[in-house]
Amino acid sequence: MSRRGFLGLLGGAAAGVALAGCGLGTQPGQTGEAVVSAVPLPEPFRVPLPVPPVARPVGTDPGGAELYRITQRVAEQEILPGLRTPVLGYDGIFPGPTIESRRGRPVVVTHRNELSVPTVVHLHGGHTPAEHDGWPLDLVLPVDGAHDGSGHHGMIGDSVVGERDYRYPNEQRAATLWYHDHRMDFTAPAVYRGLAGFHIVRDDVEDALPLPRGDRELPLMICDRSFTADGAFAYPGVDQSMRSLPGVDPEWMEGVLGDVVLVNGAPWPVHEVDAARYRLRLLNAANARRFQLVLTLPNGENLPMQQIGSDGGLLAAPVEHRSLLVAPGERFDIVVDFSLVPVGTDVTVVNALGTGSTSQVMRFRVVRPARDDSRVPDVLSEIEPLVPAAGATVRTFEFRRGAVSGHSGWTINGESFDPDRSLADIPLGQVERWRFHTDVHHPVHVHLDQFQVLRRGPGGPVDTDSGWKDTVDLPPYEVVEVAVRFTDHTGRYVMHCHNLEHEDMAMMATIRTV
Repeated sequence: MSRRGFLGLLGGAAAGVALAGCGLGTQPGQTGEAVVSAVPLPEPFRVPLPVPPVARPVGTDPGGAELYRITQRVAEQEILPGLRTPVLGYDGIFPGPTIESRRGRPVVVTHRNELSVPTVVHLHGGHTPAEHDGWPLDLVLPVDGAHDGSGHHGMIGDSVVGERDYRYPNEQRAATLWYHDHRMDFTAPAVYRGLAGFHIVRDDVEDALPLPRGDRELPLMICDRSFTADGAFAYPGVDQSMRSLPGVDPEWMEGVLGDVVLVNGAPWPVHEVDAARYRLRLLNAANARRFQLVLTLPNGENLPMQQIGSDGGLLAAPVEHRSLLVAPGERFDIVVDFSLVPVGTDVTVVNALGTGSTSQVMRFRVVRPARDDSRVPDVLSEIEPLVPAAGATVRTFEFRRGAVSGHSGWTINGESFDPDRSLADIPLGQVERWRFHTDVHHPVHVHLDQFQVLRRGPGGPVDTDSGWKDTVDLPPYEVVEVAVRFTDHTGRYVMHCHNLEHEDMAMMATIRTV
């Protein structure tokens, strides 16, 4: 099947799902179109916040790497109260189990595919050898060797049947990473159906800081989904039997927006907290939706958030926010001090970019006084500034709508994704200046190494650009400059838009480190 051959497999929208018209956005601050749920939505703040289980190693290999096993399988999960939702789940759950690892201690994760569709696993933010990064054509075929026919026959890739070992050296700073499906042309529907989970790297530097920990450290995977009348995920064109997974219908190439906000797989959950500081590891795992998060008190005032980390780990110093814009793929590590409000106070996480049901995210309920020995130090870590030298290589990448195999799609520098053509060959160890240009909203993600934002538009970086980034949000018609340096691993990687419908509609480029 050709790269865009899956278009012939597309049926209509899922039965019982009301679909919005095509365009570049029907909601403020978004590039995407809304899928309207065909089931009455539950009242917010009734479901307790779940916390994904932490995976346990099953052993060690002769080299000392911790070994994990994760099985990708279909399971049913109660997401909306009273309904069962089939999910494509890592270990049959959404979000998948959290892997907690330590810097300098390698991890090998064996993924077994018991689904009916091929998969690829990418550790987003991982400093990973090319052969373990999740190249979009390195398929893990279903364990029985049969699948739904939506493959990429004749394309270059290293496919295996049943299982694949992914080795992660963990030679990187402590940070909030996440893993998700990354199969070429099919990432959006696969992630939408549940293939996503946290991977947290820890280290001694971070452990020495008096930050909140234990039950006061919460990973929060925020995303939006819509539902059919029987409780299934409503993704346009997807076979609700779970036996096939068509790609993105061109009518939905702008992005798919849901009308239910999920946090750790629960709709608008509530979480009881002490009157103390909490560390919140925020991840936007939505396909296309951007969230502008505000902590709102009953009197209308906002509770401050102290950002302590970004995609690539701790900042040099904390940055205070009253509002936090988070694009798909981005992570923000924040500390919130709930002792600033009286016991009994409800603190609502509001989405200032949302409308209707998407204007709220979750609620914290301060229920008890508590002792708190944590604090946020004025100095968090040392960050080496990346400064391109005079005469350093400058590369420009334009993220724009364009023609893809005779259809309207998304391109980088006017080209659709070609696994055989490298858009840039980058020598290891050299600091380069990259300029990203855009037409509409595009969160740009670069594999292998984090970068630093140098400029945004006519001025310097904004507060949310601080620290090491691997995903940067590009508003319409803006230019963002970043300093990039790749280290350690040579090979073939990708750069792409993390609006997953844009990625699947060819807004991805091969880059090589040499």
